[in-house]
Amino acid sequence: MHFSDQARQHFYDVLYARRDVRSQFTPQPVEKEALMRILHAAHHAPSVGFMQPWDFIVVRDANTKQRIKSGFDAAHQHSSQLFAEEKQETYRNFKLEGITEAPIGICVTCDRKRNGPVVIGRTIKPEMDLYSAVCAVQNMWLAARAENLGFGWVSILHDDVLRETLNIPQEIDIIGYMCIGHASHFEPKPELESAGWLDRLPLETVVHEESW
Repeated sequence: MHFSDQARQHFYDVLYARRDVRSQFTPQPVEKEALMRILHAAHHAPSVGFMQPWDFIVVRDANTKQRIKSGFDAAHQHSSQLFAEEKQETYRNFKLEGITEAPIGICVTCDRKRNGPVVIGRTIKPEMDLYSAVCAVQNMWLAARAENLGFGWVSILHDDVLRETLNIPQEIDIIGYMCIGHASHFEPKPELESAGWLDRLPLETVVHEESW
């Protein structure tokens, strides 16, 4: 399959326009067809040994979202105390989730026992199944942006909150909780970059030739 120059450029347009959306979600419902395209994209992520270790729990219920939001609030408060004192106030002022605002939440999990204990590609690096599930998240993220939908990964959450709220079995690993919805706008840069929290590293500082 050969892609045209225009198709290639469209891919890069989506890639560089991807953002972690938090405060820009609108209440407009997500179209079922768009959601299914996003889930199909996730399900077509690369996976070691073709084990497809992921599952996706779609959350729409407001009460469920509120329970997850309460878990975030507790984790967020704890996390703020881990930063240097001069950064704590800045951290607390960041909007770092859109759990109750986003129409759709998706919890992504990894079944590390899927297809048995021995899987091609995991014999030496058993964590490759976790990386595969993260690839599914990346596919979701890019697909959501291509659908002109906002997407945010909520990582400031204890697994126990999601496990209890969503009835996730103990043997299933939790990758993360994602928020999806229409966005009022997309920021020109990642918000933490715009806020001066961190700068984007120059590419030449992270590319090595032949050795470290």
